[in-house]
Amino acid sequence: MRTLLVDHETDPARVVQDALSDCGFAVDVACTLDEAAAAFSCARYDILLLELVLPDGDGLDWLKQLRRDGHSMPAVMMSNFNELGRRIALFNGGADDFLPKPVSTDELIARMRATLRRSTQMTAPIVTFGNLRFDSIGRQASVNGRPLKIARREVCILEHLLSRAGRTVARASLQDSLYAFDDEVSTNALEVGIYRLRGHLSQSGATLRIKTARGIGYVLELKCAASTAQPIELERKDHLEHHS
Repeated sequence: MRTLLVDHETDPARVVQDALSDCGFAVDVACTLDEAAAAFSCARYDILLLELVLPDGDGLDWLKQLRRDGHSMPAVMMSNFNELGRRIALFNGGADDFLPKPVSTDELIARMRATLRRSTQMTAPIVTFGNLRFDSIGRQASVNGRPLKIARREVCILEHLLSRAGRTVARASLQDSLYAFDDEVSTNALEVGIYRLRGHLSQSGATLRIKTARGIGYVLELKCAASTAQPIELERKDHLEHHS
């Protein structure tokens, strides 16, 4: 998912950026609110990671303005200040989550995925569509129980399409969600990724396909037209044991 990280502390921001990139997030980094506003005007972001105190202003004030302007993408706030009153103000001001600094990248990624699941139809860590099963935590897709061996970028494409299964995803929206400003991307990178993912799905016997909406984008749908109304099935990992 396309992420805007706003943090003036260069080294910690680079650590977070690298960790997120390794997990398939496309990350743009801004050091100031002016840079963040410029990035925000050029791209659509799925999630915002925002430092509270920035050199040119208050991160919460900027978030409040975004909310007033109608922007509803999830926002995770980060700060060295961890007082209860400050945290309450963040949530009341439009934040979806908060992490004290220094942040644990593992916890940050877990919280981001949970926040993103709440904002899409992928409301559980494991999603089933047709005979495909996708584990958003392990970043693993399988068909009829057999793992799909696909590249990281193809996993990202599948996850994005799966989160909007049955609906057309605009090409520009899909591309924006996959690549950050600094990524070196060929002009046909998205088409190549779609082509390869289609091949994996076809060879595995998947009961779903990626259909091209000519001139618009792509839609992930079940092959059987009569079954296209089948909802995505959501299941939670059974981490909890029943206690007697």
